[in-house]
Amino acid sequence: MKKTSLLNAPLSKIIARMGHGDHLVVADSGLPIPYGKELVDLAVTPQLPRLLDVLNVILTELKVETVLVTHEMGQKSPQFYSDLLKNLKKNLPGVPVEKITHAHLKEITQETHNIAFVRTGEATPFANLILVAGVVF
Repeated sequence: MKKTSLLNAPLSKIIARMGHGDHLVVADSGLPIPYGKELVDLAVTPQLPRLLDVLNVILTELKVETVLVTHEMGQKSPQFYSDLLKNLKKNLPGVPVEKITHAHLKEITQETHNIAFVRTGEATPFANLILVAGVVF
């Protein structure tokens, strides 16, 4: 049995395969997932599991060099955005958080080849982010 906190085998496999610059989208329950892209669907019911809970577990296994979030998250879901920034500051000190538009996030999810998705039960508007994989050396 695994000693780390990530027990979901498909998600663990995706993270193990990720290389420098690959993208992992951690999404709310409403983000459209492009056809043919790899998806780990964790959504059970609205707000279960919460995105921040899933993110915390992912960050125990994934080396992250950049986090992409949307301007709209800060505007439409300010409490969630504030909680996310606190979480990232604690768990990823020194890692840049870049703001992009929601439209650009959707473009990235359509056009990027090395990308996988994790759908959560999060039901907060614009609660989507992209983790860009770093290197451990």
